[in-house]
Amino acid sequence: MARIGGRNLWIAIPAGMLCAGVVGTLAYLAVPMVPHAVSWVGDMAYNATHLPPPAVEEGTAQSFATVEGSDCRALYPDDLWSELVWTPKVLLSQTAAAPAGVDQALMDAVRPDVRVTCTWTTGGGRSISTTLSAVGAETATTAKASLTAAGYRCDEAADLRCTRTDGSVMTESMLRDGLWITTVETAWHPADYSARVATHVWG
Repeated sequence: MARIGGRNLWIAIPAGMLCAGVVGTLAYLAVPMVPHAVSWVGDMAYNATHLPPPAVEEGTAQSFATVEGSDCRALYPDDLWSELVWTPKVLLSQTAAAPAGVDQALMDAVRPDVRVTCTWTTGGGRSISTTLSAVGAETATTAKASLTAAGYRCDEAADLRCTRTDGSVMTESMLRDGLWITTVETAWHPADYSARVATHVWG
């Protein structure tokens, strides 16, 4: 095989190894910045879909439901937010719409004051819709009766938590301390989704 004129293997080989070493070193130094890059991309996606939070009435308690809860980004812990944002072809819609998949009888019983509804959709008909609402402190008993009548299974170990599954659709309601979180997962079930949101909201 003919050689290219002017190329010296004694120089080319060490130079190539040096370049590979430099690239490897840069990659090693960049690893600690990966989580920050993920967070930055997530914040960019959030800013692209951000809606101003509703006004807080004077005298209203400055709770998660009235301030932080009016914003989708504040509703999720960082790890879950990044997981959702990095899902291929995902779209986030932030509105003040009523909870999805909730029977009218339950709506009448609970009378929620919706703070934010976050709906994530991807291809293939997969979606997750979560609504955070403020409710009366004494609504748990009434809500349980309506949820049970609608086919939910309820657990009151720490708070009122009721779930209903219909094929690939899982609907969940959680009430505690004057807050109501409802979630409808359709063919998309991130690990411990509702538990992670609940832990972030209630601690």
